[in-house]
Order: sequence, then C-alpha cells, then structure tokens
Amino acid sequence: MNRYEAHKGPLNEIRESKSPRDTEGHGTHTSSTAAGSLVTDAGFFQYARGKARGIATKARIAAYKVCWKSGCYESDMLAAMDKAIEDGVHLISISVGAKGLAPQYFEDPIAIGALHAAQSGVLVSGSAGNSGPVDFTVGNIAPWILTVGASTLDREFRADVVLGDGRTFRGATLFSGDALDESEYLELVYGGDCGSKVCLEGELDSSKVTGKLVICERGVTARVAKGPAVKQAGGVGMILINTATFGEELVADAHLVPATMVTEIAGKQIKAYVSSTPNPTAIIKFLGTVISTSPPSPKVAAFSSRGPNHVTPEILKPDVIAPGVNILAGWTGASSPSTLEIDPRRVQFNINSGTSMACPHVTGLAALLKNAYPSWTPAVIKSALMTTTYYLDNSGKNITDLATGNESSPFVIGSGHVDPNKALDPGLVYDIDVQDYISFLCSIGYDAKKIAIFLKKPATVDCGVTNLSTPGNLNYPSFSVLFESGKNMVKYTRLVKNVGSSVNAIYEVTVNAPPNVEVNVSPRKLVFSTAHQTLSYEITFTSITNSFQSILGSSSFGSIEWSDESHRVRSPIAVRWVEGTQQHFISSI
Repeated sequence: MNRYEAHKGPLNEIRESKSPRDTEGHGTHTSSTAAGSLVTDAGFFQYARGKARGIATKARIAAYKVCWKSGCYESDMLAAMDKAIEDGVHLISISVGAKGLAPQYFEDPIAIGALHAAQSGVLVSGSAGNSGPVDFTVGNIAPWILTVGASTLDREFRADVVLGDGRTFRGATLFSGDALDESEYLELVYGGDCGSKVCLEGELDSSKVTGKLVICERGVTARVAKGPAVKQAGGVGMILINTATFGEELVADAHLVPATMVTEIAGKQIKAYVSSTPNPTAIIKFLGTVISTSPPSPKVAAFSSRGPNHVTPEILKPDVIAPGVNILAGWTGASSPSTLEIDPRRVQFNINSGTSMACPHVTGLAALLKNAYPSWTPAVIKSALMTTTYYLDNSGKNITDLATGNESSPFVIGSGHVDPNKALDPGLVYDIDVQDYISFLCSIGYDAKKIAIFLKKPATVDCGVTNLSTPGNLNYPSFSVLFESGKNMVKYTRLVKNVGSSVNAIYEVTVNAPPNVEVNVSPRKLVFSTAHQTLSYEITFTSITNSFQSILGSSSFGSIEWSDESHRVRSPIAVRWVEGTQQHFISSI
C-alpha cells in the first residue's frame, strides 16, 4: 500500500488514479521535455507553433507516481526511486523538492534515494526550487544530486500595454481568446481604487470596473485566478503588475480574459499615470510569439531558488541553470492549461515556468551523454555538464538576475548555463565514487547509524579511517569557501581525469581570484601521459582583507579555468566571510 492510502484511507479513483497516468499536467510536461518525440505542428493555441521535441528523443520514459492531490509523501518518493533503480533506469529526473530550508540529508527522502541511485550508477537530477529570489532557499542540495536552476530563452509571448499618452510597456501573456480591439482605447482603473488591489473574487466594485481595463497586483491568489474576478465584476481586461520581489521577470500565463503581465517598474509608472490623469486609457497590443536578442538572454528567473547551501556551505549549489521560463511541452487532457477548475479548455501542449521545467532539460542532456559514454559514472556526467557551461548572455555580458537586474553570482547560476555540445567533449572531469560520499557524510558529523540510511546494502562504516578532513575536499567541480573568524586560509585538493582525445594533453590554469582573496593553484600545469591520465592539484584560498569585521557577512566570486589547445574546464569560486566556527547542524534521528 502507498503512503497516501496508509494515511488517508482508500483512494477515490474517480478523482485521481493510482497509476502514473497524469491527471494534473506537471509529469507530462517534464517527461516530454526530457525525452518527448518530435512533433511537427506543436504549440499552445497560436503561441510557439512549430516543431517541438524533447532533449533525448530516443530515450524511453518510465513514470512513477509520487504525488497526490493532497501532496507528495516522502515514503512514496523514496519507494518510487528505489523501484526505478530496481527496474534498471539509467537516470532519474525529479522535479520535486522540500519547501523552505532544505532538510538534513538523512531526513530528506530524495537525498537518500539519490545516493541509493548513485550506488547503482544512476544519476539523479533535481529542481532547485521556486522560492527565489530569497537566499538559502535552494533545494535538492546533496552533492550527489545534479541541482538545476531556471533561466529564460530568447523567445517571449508579447502583449504590450500602450497608454493613452503614447507610452508603451512590454508585457507577456498566453491569452488565446478574442483579443480586444486595438484601435479602441479603454478606460483604465486600478483595482486598489475599486475594492481590491490584488483583484480578489467578489471584492471589486462592479460600478467602477464594468467595461474597463483593470490593473491588478500580484499576490494572495494565483495570477490566472485574477482574470475571472475582473470578468465577474464586469471588467473587460486586466493588466497584471509584478511585485518588487520578482522585479523585471515576465512569466506568461494562460489567462481566461484579455490580459497581460508587466514588470514592477512598468506597473509603478502605469499606476502613476492613472492617478495623475483625468481620463486614463490604455490598450493591450497582442504581438504573439516574439524571438529577439532584446532583451538579452538567458537571464536567471527571479523565482529560481538560490544558495548558499545551508546544510553544507562548502558545496556550491545550484550546480547549473537551464531553460525554465515559458517552456512548451506536452500536457494531459485531464486538466486545463491554467489548472483552474472553471477553465474548460483542454490542450495537448502547454507553456509552463519553473525549475521543474529546467530540470528535465538537463536530465535529457545527461541521457545523451550516458548514451555516448556508457562507462561514465554519474559524477563524471555531472562534471562534464558543470565545467563546460557558459556564463555570458547573447549580448556578450555576464548573465543577469531578473530579480535584481544585476550580474548573477554562482549562488544563483552555479557553474553557469548548460552547453550541450561542449559537454560532449569536456576534456577533464572530476569523478566521485560512493566511498567518497560516505567520507563526505562522515566529515559533516554523521555517525554510522545515520550513514546506514543511505546504504543499499548493509556495510560497516568507520568514520575514523576516512580521508576527507572537510566536506569542501570532496572532489566537486566547483568551489565554495568559508573564511571564519580566526581562519584566513582554506586549502582543498582536487583530482582530474583526462577524457579528451589526446592522452598527452597539457593543461595550464588561469585564475580569476575573487576580490579580497588570493588563490594559488599547485601545480599550475598538468601534464598527462599514457601512464598518468589522472592527476591532482591543490588550491589554496587566502583572505587578504585588512579587517575581517569590515567584510563580515559579505561574499566574493571568481573562478579557475584549466585549458589546453581545445578545452576550457572552468570551476566557479564562491567565498563567504562568516562569524564564529561553522558547525554542521545534526538533528536527532
């Protein structure tokens, strides 16, 4: 019996199925992104029409049910992962995670199941979470999980707001019904002046709203639920304003009324126009699918969860970013595209946003690498994807964060945006075996009883003989460094394997040291040969600030890059200055 029924009683199979058949849409969307077959005329109504395909089109999908209408049960998640491993899958993609702060690893069923998977040579990729832009919100942070954040594409679904004074503001929508007459400007009102600034159902004054275009602010209810509230009060359309938290992010929604979403800055200007103009008017100009280099892409979604990693801050998370905003993929016929029960529409494809959408892109890439290199371990596949990323947008500037408009740090993008072609030939890779992960668990204070939870087969664990002095010494493809009061030097060792075509490759290192940090790499040249295809190097980080107190609580970022004539193997560096001795919190089991 599944945990749902053990807790709730017999399942009502009229409302939902016991089978993995998708009645909600999320699973269809993510699985078809990872491995959907080619479709020649896909699209969501008039949007994004054309050929669509998943990443690994020849891969086979095995679906396991872990969530129910009442939520996702931890025991069901772990049981499903163990069953998938037993069935012989090569990869597991799990766009699910804990809300809030990530739990300790031994209390996290995904972390436990993912280490079970690693013991069977199965890579697990997980979504970073949608709790951004708040720091320390990244989920699925175990070092044996490939953690994926979300980025934008160069494609938008545009519906711009044109005010009566001629000013135009960029907007986004997936409204698919009859558009408003763009030649007829409508009277514009603010929901806050009509009973509800967030346009709650039943709270808008119809005498002030009827026949008008209504400005609604984001919050309290779902974005798509505000349109029906406007329509119920007699409004003919909606302009949805983003919050300061999500800044310049534009997520297109399948609205039920003519509507568009504008940024927080644009929203302020539109509201100011309404409050200062005797007869404010506007139109929504629906532009459909727009592919452009303006604004530049990719950018990091404001909702994408961020580091630092609060359980083991010496491990940088997320690992990578991938497309996760306004993604077209398959959809179930059992649910509407808006997921609102009042929505009668049914579609074969839908456009969704979230790190859930980003994760299967990377799982698909991992499947292609596994097919190309069957002997590669999960850690090697992960390393290839991490060290070959890019961190510049299509205008040649550092990838920016939609939440702030500033450059993204490794706490936001990890190693960077995945690059499929470069990952196929990474040059050097960082491998990690299961014993290394056990040593890692020892290094953060787990005892044999806690570590036994992660082992598929009973084994004796002796943390007294492990060779990992600090969790930061795990052979990870990125660096996260803590300078604690009284400690101004951190030293890590790394082991790299040459998987390039030349056995006699010579790699030299370039250091981009974070501000206020001196970085020394020894040796600075790695000379590979037939007899020596795996070599080690030591990297030392030294805080060179004059005053620890003046820099306490701040962060600094840089990178190192190993290169030969044809490869660039890059690892980001994230540094923090923190008070006191860093302790890894271990709760009782």
